[in-house]
Amino acid sequence: MNEWTDVASVTDIRPGTCQAFVAAGVAVVVFNLEGHFFCLEDCCSHDGAELSSGEMDSGEIICPRHGARFDIRTGAVCTPPAYENIQVVPVRSNNGMVQIKQ
Repeated sequence: MNEWTDVASVTDIRPGTCQAFVAAGVAVVVFNLEGHFFCLEDCCSHDGAELSSGEMDSGEIICPRHGARFDIRTGAVCTPPAYENIQVVPVRSNNGMVQIKQ
């Protein structure tokens, strides 16, 4: 990933929510935690489920399929059945846009 790509307006992803995107053929999910943006690959390391359809809870995303939990900020596994972290994607807000690095 070498270039920053606009994926949404900062107002499109409200605090406490997330939104899924496909950028450069990779499914990602952007989270807004109290005005700070974080981005992970949108794929549970346990079984490949889309994390973006899971519930957010105290800075974690819960996989909708088997309940594995991941830290939204770091991609780290918080609870099994997953044991591998999720890939973090660089994200920033710039001129009113949420951008990810491709």
